[in-house]
Amino acid sequence: MNIKQKVRERATILVVARTLSDVFRPSYYPVMGFAILLMFTYLSQLPWSYKFSLILLVYLFTVTFPSIGVYLYRFGRKISVQDLEKRKYRIVPYLLHLISYAVLYRSMYTIHAPAFVRAILVISLLVQAFCIVITLFWNISMHSAGAGAIIGALVVYAWIFRFNPVWWLCAAIMVSGLVNSSRMLLRQHTLGQVLGGTAVGFLCGLAGFFI
Repeated sequence: MNIKQKVRERATILVVARTLSDVFRPSYYPVMGFAILLMFTYLSQLPWSYKFSLILLVYLFTVTFPSIGVYLYRFGRKISVQDLEKRKYRIVPYLLHLISYAVLYRSMYTIHAPAFVRAILVISLLVQAFCIVITLFWNISMHSAGAGAIIGALVVYAWIFRFNPVWWLCAAIMVSGLVNSSRMLLRQHTLGQVLGGTAVGFLCGLAGFFI
């Protein structure tokens, strides 16, 4: 294999890693979680218009509004997207997401959304709160924490709804492995940081329901 082929292969790997990091952003997990609950639980009986409105509300508060806030923060501080990967610039974006999620949770509580639905937001709030604190001392991976939270949440949902979670867990663990690998290939985190993030997320996924 010549040098050009090696360069092309490395470039391809980095593109795939970047794509995985973008697709499996932590802010997308609540939307996916709500969509799954609306399709595979008794909530599937709700009118499509209501389900669409609910997903749109979740998307606005977990993706759109925090993204606008982060953009304004970047514009005000004159920092690039790459700079946000640095620990000293990550606190404010985390806080913006935390506030937006908290407002969404309050809205869900007001409209009397079921507890197992609101639990998704509780888990997300826990993950972000712990990551904010840990980030003050250590560069933990938020991507890995989000993926780990999915695994923990699946374990509890399987217990609540009495279904066999093997295939779901296999998919979640595979996604977690891909996300962790992509963060290391992009040199954003070390092995310890992605494993630490996965562990924190998993524990938050379990604890969110009991809270």
